[in-house]
Amino acid sequence: MKEILMALAGGILVGLLFKFIKLPLPAPPVFSAVVGVFGVYFGGVVYEWLIRFFQS
Repeated sequence: MKEILMALAGGILVGLLFKFIKLPLPAPPVFSAVVGVFGVYFGGVVYEWLIRFFQS
C-alpha cells in the first residue's frame, strides 16, 4: 500500500509541475495508459511463469 501511495504522490507532483511550467502532461490518454500498465505487469507475470515452467 505504501508503494501505491508513493506512486500516486509522485504522479501528482509531476502533474502539478508540468502544468505549472505550462508543458503538456507526460502521460498518454487515460484508457491507453491503464492498458499499457496492465500489459507491462502481465508481461512480467508471464515471464515468471515461463521461467518456472522451463526450470522445472
